[in-house]
Amino acid sequence: MTTHYPIAVIGGGLGGLTAARVLHVNGIEATIFELEASAQARTQGGMLDIHEENGQQALHAAGLHDDFRKIIREGGQATRLVGPDGTVHVSAEDDGDGGRPEVDRGELRDLLLNSLPDGTIRWDSRVTGARALGDGRHEVTFADGSTITADLLIGADGAWSRVRPLLSDAKPAYTGISFVETDLVDADTRHPRSAAVIGDGFFIGLGHERGFLAHRETDDSLHVYAALKTDEGWLDTVDFTDHAAAKAAVLAHFEGWHQDLRALVADADTIIPRRIHALPVGHRWERTPGVTLLGDAAHLMSPFAGEGANLAMLDGAELALAIAAHPGDTEAALTAYEEALFPRGEASADESATSLETMFGERGLEQTVEFFTTGPAAE
Repeated sequence: MTTHYPIAVIGGGLGGLTAARVLHVNGIEATIFELEASAQARTQGGMLDIHEENGQQALHAAGLHDDFRKIIREGGQATRLVGPDGTVHVSAEDDGDGGRPEVDRGELRDLLLNSLPDGTIRWDSRVTGARALGDGRHEVTFADGSTITADLLIGADGAWSRVRPLLSDAKPAYTGISFVETDLVDADTRHPRSAAVIGDGFFIGLGHERGFLAHRETDDSLHVYAALKTDEGWLDTVDFTDHAAAKAAVLAHFEGWHQDLRALVADADTIIPRRIHALPVGHRWERTPGVTLLGDAAHLMSPFAGEGANLAMLDGAELALAIAAHPGDTEAALTAYEEALFPRGEASADESATSLETMFGERGLEQTVEFFTTGPAAE
């Protein structure tokens, strides 16, 4: 049996949730199809800095900005940049201006989830394919064999979107950077030295075309990414089920680095590999009736501009507002949305690609110090 939905959002990440919430605020019903089994299926993890000009703008449109202010982690806007020998080159405290406050991704997701009417999300809905039916309508097939049709299909399903092929042949490409993600749990009790090294906000250690990116989390853990400039297959040569062997393989890339930095891997309680992919800068598509994309599905980029979540939320809000502003004319709404989406996504993707080259280039530390002390114009 096939069920029809006026608006189907594929993906219940921050962008899809924001779209559904802003539609709801404007009296428009949408249904989200999310592959995870439930809201508690996995921890969301990671801190996000939510920017005034995009992520916070989306939260205003969603009527949630006041509640967002309640989950901000005070002190999270602090920044510390060190070199391989542990020397601190940049240290900036949280000035409390609210321009880029830090929040826990899971708490932000819960804020959006709890703002939606019951039944908005269809959990455990893994999409296996989508096809056009004509007249702007689309059919979506799920892993359990069920199907739906939709008048408007919104692909908010991330890097490996099942909706994107309806619009574009583009596929994410490896950026040349791999992350090895670690967590140090109960930091103040079990890892006090590492906690002191990272501090209260965003920590960066750079040099020799590699580095560490880290945050203190709200659960008193330290969340760390060891970033390596390696070929795409390197992670496959490491057995990440053997934590001791995996740590040794990663630390071999940090020979000579200060022991406090190496401890972010050596003392870790978890270790997970991640390749960093991106869509081509300036990715766009021809206007196709009844379907569009937002967030990573539209403009996947490396994380080095800090814009991914912010853009996804703004995309969701802007799409919903365009739909509300063009009642009964979906194509006019999608045209208006995409006209703003494409240049916005291209600008951030270009910034992210440039930051990657800066941070992991031969003069990565020096150029990143210049960025933080004198601004982008110094480059």
